[in-house]
Amino acid sequence: MGKTYARIDGRLRTFIEEQHIFFTATAPLSGDGTVNLSPKGVSGSFAVLDERTVAYLDFAGSNAETVAHLRENGRITLMWCAFQGPPNIVRVHGRGEPVFRDDPRFPGLLGRFPVDPAPHGLRAIIVVTAELIRDTCGFAVPYMSYEEDRPLHAQRFAREDDTSLSEYFGKKEYIAASIDGLPGLPLPLPVMPSAD
Repeated sequence: MGKTYARIDGRLRTFIEEQHIFFTATAPLSGDGTVNLSPKGVSGSFAVLDERTVAYLDFAGSNAETVAHLRENGRITLMWCAFQGPPNIVRVHGRGEPVFRDDPRFPGLLGRFPVDPAPHGLRAIIVVTAELIRDTCGFAVPYMSYEEDRPLHAQRFAREDDTSLSEYFGKKEYIAASIDGLPGLPLPLPVMPSAD
């Protein structure tokens, strides 16, 4: 029923890149810490960088659990489900790292994405190196059809500049630190660099 892959290429890469939504799962090292599971779905915000490395744009939100967990321990799982076409579930288990706006790698990474991140309050790029790549049947995943991306996120954050976005994050309880008190998004937010 399931298969393990050495790399993200061919049919597997095509499947991943065609999906409109994926999910991320992270957790702190503490056994009683809060596990985080998040949907990601802005078109153009995910990229396969090479056969074992993927990245996605981390946009503004009301918490920074994934960032905090990756800063502490790097563990992350990404999952894609086929809601249309043949059934399939793909998971990439690996090590992730948040690359922040003031990191010298940020502009080059940003240039790998076709979407304009400005309306979404981009705060980091999450880079994941795959350690285990697997697929499973997905027989129980329902059929659902994609209509379009919701415009609400861009409508909300398009009115923010670097200063006001940093102020917004400063007012949120779980941005600078996670629910469990781990270091989250570094504030004040650095100025957005331009893509290479």
